[in-house]
Amino acid sequence: MVSDAGQPSQAPARGASLGLPSSGSGSLAPFTRRVGGYLVDAVASALIAWAFTAPAGPGNWSLLVFGVLTVVTLVLFGQTPGHKAFGMRLAHPTPEARLAPWRAVVRTALLMLLVPALLVDADGRGLHDRLTGTAVVLE
Repeated sequence: MVSDAGQPSQAPARGASLGLPSSGSGSLAPFTRRVGGYLVDAVASALIAWAFTAPAGPGNWSLLVFGVLTVVTLVLFGQTPGHKAFGMRLAHPTPEARLAPWRAVVRTALLMLLVPALLVDADGRGLHDRLTGTAVVLE
């Protein structure tokens, strides 16, 4: 990185503290992509819930569907449908292994509260990812 003064930046690259590359596959996903993935998952959950509650709105059922959809797809595939749509996956402490169900449940419960996802560190990881040792990375 180069600063405005033309000098190399002393700031470490995003994800360097996690051993992740600064760009390309395996690098931390930018905030805008993560928000896009979240919105895809939220809309999909609302539509699935609405299919069971129509003609009434889905109400809080969509939150339940969101939780189940997120936990199941993270454990089975390492990514949610929203992650897949935006070219992301969830990285965790043991590469090439499935995400432990407890990590998926805790991460999803915190994500459903939304505020922990907005409390980010210097790498841009939310509290829900820091507490479970995970990170959303590019595929």
